[in-house]
Amino acid sequence: MAHIERNTEIKTPSSDGFYMPGEYEPHAGCVMIWPVRPGSWPHGGGEAQEAFAQIARAIADSERVWMLASPKDADAVRARFAGDGRIQVLEIGTDDAWARDVGPTCVVDGRGHVRGVDWRFNAWGGEYDGLYAHWEQDDLAAGRICRALSMDCYDAHPFVLEGGSIHADGEGTVLVTEACLLSRGRNPELTKEQIEEKLKTYLGAEKILWIPRGIFQDETNEHVDNVCAFVRPGEVVLAWTDDRDDPQYALSEASLRALESQTDARGRRLTIHKLPVPQNPVCITEEELAGFAFEEGEDMREAGERLAASYVNFYISNGGVLVPQFGDPNDGKAVEILGALFPDRKIWPIPARAIIVGGGNIHCITQQIPAGTGKTPAEAGGEL
Repeated sequence: MAHIERNTEIKTPSSDGFYMPGEYEPHAGCVMIWPVRPGSWPHGGGEAQEAFAQIARAIADSERVWMLASPKDADAVRARFAGDGRIQVLEIGTDDAWARDVGPTCVVDGRGHVRGVDWRFNAWGGEYDGLYAHWEQDDLAAGRICRALSMDCYDAHPFVLEGGSIHADGEGTVLVTEACLLSRGRNPELTKEQIEEKLKTYLGAEKILWIPRGIFQDETNEHVDNVCAFVRPGEVVLAWTDDRDDPQYALSEASLRALESQTDARGRRLTIHKLPVPQNPVCITEEELAGFAFEEGEDMREAGERLAASYVNFYISNGGVLVPQFGDPNDGKAVEILGALFPDRKIWPIPARAIIVGGGNIHCITQQIPAGTGKTPAEAGGEL
C-alpha cells in the first residue's frame, strides 16, 4: 500500500525527544471529517451533518477547525461554513468520519515543535472483527493530514492502533484498555509487553496504565476514550453506574480497582472522579435502522441494540469542553461534574444522538493538533 513521503531523518518520537501531550494543553486546532458514509449515518447523513456542524462551530469558538471532505463534497461543505473563518475545508478523501482514529496522533518536544504519528488503521479489527471491509483511504488519512498541515510524520506501520484507544496526561502516562489493545484483530502477533514498548516508543511514554474494560457494547473493542480520560495530570474521570443490574457496573468496577492499584509516571495515586453513564440505555430505533445502507462486509446494526453512550467521550478545546447529551436525566449531572473539573473553560452541552447512532461520539470525531510548528526551526515557515 502506498504511503505519504516522510522525512527520513526522523527516527522515532522517543529517540527524537517527542511525546504525546495532554488534550487540555494548547491546540493549533482540531481535525474533523464530514460524515457521508451510508452505513454509518442514516437518511443521507442529514442529522449527523447538523451535529458535526454544531460541534465544529463550538470548537471554532476558541481554535481552528480543519474539516476533511472528499473532492465531490468539498464545495458543498465550504458553502456550509461560508463566513466561518476558523473552519477550513481540506480536500482529503476517507472511508468514514472518525477523525480520532484515522487522523494522526500528535507528539511534541516541549520546544514548540509538533509531529504526527501514522498508525496502521484496519477498521477496528481487520478481517477478524473489523466494522467495514474497505479502509484503504482511512489508512492513508493520517499521512495526508500531516502533509496538508506541513507536519513531519512518523510511520508506525504495521502496528495497528486508533487514537481513541489511548489517552495521555502529557507527563509520561498513557491510559489504555486491555479489551481493545489485546484484541485479536489488532496486533495478535505481539505480547502485552511488546505492545507496551511500541506505545512507549511512539508516544514518548514512560508508563502505560492498563484498565481491563471499557463501555458495554462499544464496538471498537472498548476504546479508553469512552470510559476513562485525564482531566489534568493525576486526575481522571471514569464512566460509572451505581446500578448493579446494569452490565456496565462490573466493567466500571473492574477498571476502578485497576486504577486504584496503580500510580502514574510521576508516582502519583490517581484522583478518580466518577462520571455517570446515561440513566436509561440509549438504543437504536427501527426508524434509524431503516435509514442505513450497509455495504457487503460492513457491521450491521439491529433495532433495539444498546449503543455505547458515555459522557466521557467529550472534547477539550482551547476554551471549552464539548459534552455529549442524550436527552437523559444524567445529562445535567455530567455537565455539572465536568463544569467543576474545568472551571476555566466554557461547557458546551451538545445533542449527540445523531453521532452515537453512527457508533461513536464527540471525542471520536475530533482529533486535536497541538500548538507549535510542524517543521524543525530551519524548515518552519510559520506556526500551524
